[in-house]
Amino acid sequence: MKAVRLHAYGDPDVLRVDEVEAPVPGPRDVRVRVCATSVNPVDWKIRSGGQRNVIRYKLPWILGLDVSGVVEAVGARVTRFKVGDEVWSSPTHRRPGTYAEQVCIDEREVALKPKNLSHDEAACLPLVGLTAYQCVVEKGRLQAGQTILVHAGAGGVGSFAIQLARHLKARVITTCSAKNADFVRGLGADQVIDYTKEKFEDAGPVDLVLDSLGEGALPRNLAVLRPGGRLSNITLDLPRHVERYGPLLSLFTISATIVWLHLWPLLRKGVRSRHVIKRCDGEQLQLITALVEQGAIKPVIDRVLPLDEIRAAHRHSEGHHARGKIILHVADR
Repeated sequence: MKAVRLHAYGDPDVLRVDEVEAPVPGPRDVRVRVCATSVNPVDWKIRSGGQRNVIRYKLPWILGLDVSGVVEAVGARVTRFKVGDEVWSSPTHRRPGTYAEQVCIDEREVALKPKNLSHDEAACLPLVGLTAYQCVVEKGRLQAGQTILVHAGAGGVGSFAIQLARHLKARVITTCSAKNADFVRGLGADQVIDYTKEKFEDAGPVDLVLDSLGEGALPRNLAVLRPGGRLSNITLDLPRHVERYGPLLSLFTISATIVWLHLWPLLRKGVRSRHVIKRCDGEQLQLITALVEQGAIKPVIDRVLPLDEIRAAHRHSEGHHARGKIILHVADR
């Protein structure tokens, strides 16, 4: 089969489209014929080597953490899916591989694809959907009538979180550039902050912040939160830690940063802060399927490229100007 493999850490040129053996499903695996996948920031952070202290692969390795496709084989102990099912998933980072024509995934990380989406549309949602759901609902406990601040509302996680918060009947404030203001309002944002001209900390108090800016924004996030509020953080500056302290010592500095992110907000303002790492959960993804089929969540696609243009896709994602997700079309249904 055709697969994009990482042969060394570095810029997008280290990615190569290779011919490799098709994967063999284990007892609990479904083998999915990939129709579409997508590019997430974590992909190029791994590719650059900035996360090699916490995510180690034996190179060459197939990246990719989103998939929409069709089940073409199942393991002996699989009970939830059958050949021919249209499914989607965001597999664990310990076992990626969706930048390929076929991928094997544990059935517990898989759900039936929303019937009202194409595979290209579906491929943009699993990773950002699980991340946003766990930040807003599971850890953030956002309730109707409360206010959430979503950073980077035009991005993948942000655009999903805005729609999810509106579905929960919360008031939504988001940050973006002026050119994306109408776009995020269309997703359901009540108030838009142009981060190039305005201070988001003046928009409070809010009940929940979904932070994709990282540890440097913590003081400002605390300023906008009400006492006893909640903070869901999805970003640590791992590449900076690795570059400054090296792969080994940075494990300790990152651990210390996570402790600081949890304790300081609680001691300073009674804010409960959580660093959220996406949990692969097929049952939760099935809840997201239901939200999509109800029309509460719509996919936001920046562009669709063929798998062969993976280098261009990574470069565009690294430019931080994508509105929604960059999709890699692999095969028709």
